[in-house]
Order: sequence, then C-alpha cells, then structure tokens
Amino acid sequence: ADQGRLLDCVVRWGSLTEGKIRGHLGEVLEAIRVVYIEEHHDRVTLSSLCRADQGRLLDCVVRWGSLTEGKIRGHLGEVLEAIRYLHNCRIAHLDLKPENILVDQSLAKPTIKLADFGDAVQLNTTYYIHQLLGNPEFAAPEIILGNPVSLTSDTWSVGVLTYVLLSGVSPFLDDSVEETCLNICRLDFSFPDDYFKGVSQKAKEFVCFLLQEDPAKRPSAALALQEQWLQAGNGKGTGVLDTSRLTSFIERRKHQNDVRPIRSIKNFLQSRLLPKV
Repeated sequence: ADQGRLLDCVVRWGSLTEGKIRGHLGEVLEAIRVVYIEEHHDRVTLSSLCRADQGRLLDCVVRWGSLTEGKIRGHLGEVLEAIRYLHNCRIAHLDLKPENILVDQSLAKPTIKLADFGDAVQLNTTYYIHQLLGNPEFAAPEIILGNPVSLTSDTWSVGVLTYVLLSGVSPFLDDSVEETCLNICRLDFSFPDDYFKGVSQKAKEFVCFLLQEDPAKRPSAALALQEQWLQAGNGKGTGVLDTSRLTSFIERRKHQNDVRPIRSIKNFLQSRLLPKV
C-alpha cells in the first residue's frame, strides 16, 4: 500500500524537474551498487527471507549445541569480516541484529551472511540521522539520541550480539522501550555471574571494547578483528556454555515488532539524561 512503481509515482507527484530526476537516478544507482556487493562478496546478501538452506545464526547455534567461546569467536569473526567489507565501501548496515545474520548451509562449510539492507546507507561527507524503529536492543546510542550515525554504529551492534551469544540474555533490555533506551545511553550493563559462568575475562573485555558510548572511540570492524580475544586459542573460557537462555531470547524476539517507529523517545531521554543531551 505504501509502495508504487517509480514512473506512476512521478506522474502522480507532478512538477517533474531535472533535479528530481537526478535524485531518482541516484537512488537507482545506489541500489545497483549494493546488488553489486551481493554478487561479488560471498558474505553479504540482500535476502530478507531465509531459503531452505539458510537459517538464522542464533537458531543454528542452539541446534548445533556444544557452544563454546571458540565457536563464538569463529562466528563473530565471520560477521566482522562481512562488516569490514561493507565499511570499506563506506556502507553502514544500521540494522544488525540476530534476525539479519544468516547461515548458508548449502556450502561445504556453513558460512555466515548478512541480510536485509533496507536501512543501509553509504556514508560520505554529509551526516545521516537514522530513524529509530520499534526494537532498540541492538541500536547504538547515537541512533537512539537522533545523532549522526557512523560506521561504528554497526560495531556497537556486534558488541550486543557478543553479549547475547555469551550469556543468552540482552545487556540493556528493560521493562519498557524507554527504559531500554535509557540503559543503552547510560551504558548501564554488567556481567552477572549466573549468566557468565565459564566466560573468560577476555571475552567480557571484548564486549566492553565494542560497547563504547562515543562512536569515535569505538573500534572499526577491522580493528575489532585484531583484538586478542578473537584470535584462535586466546581466552581461558573453553567449557560448553549454557544455551537455555538463548532459546528463550529467540522465542521472545519472535513476538516483537521491529518496524514501528518510536516517537517522542528523545524528549523522555532529555528529561533523564540532562545535561548530556
């Protein structure tokens, strides 16, 4: 209902100018460029639907069982490699969450791919404000506050994903969307012993490395890949991690609405975060 063919819309809108045509063509060329990425890099896909031979990463992790820090490092390494490729093209995904991280099982070795580029944008010299949608769990503070995004807005999301894989719970989730957003902006998270039993200190430090409030201080995907914990054999956590909470996490998110815009959240945050906002 909210979509239409370009030419039909152009006629209906009226007042066609060369400037508007240039704008439309620019968007078409941008879409072609992103498709080019899909065709020339095996870790990036535009698919918004899982094929029969694909599944969401968290579902696969639970199904495979015997989750260890070593396996988590492997998964995150693949995710960060895909993000690094995007960022080398100055493209920010801006919607990295478990539902958009797929596992292609049609290959000899299951391969992680990124999906759903509906919010992706190429960041050049102009700043870009990204609209916050219904579920803020994986959104960086700058997105929640309505500030310009950066490529490291994506690495923040990887930090949240890392926390979830290690513990099975969300680091900032609260009773309401507003309180969740407040926790994100305050960096209000911890590592409860009950949830992080058997998890190494290096793994926790990696999470903190990614979850930095200032986008300029947050590591790039390339820098995150060089972090000690991600290197094979590093970190003391070698035991099997409990995935029962991860199963509950997946089930809860199945019933959430991620496409409803969140309005008036900034007014709430301003009243709670003054004078920072």
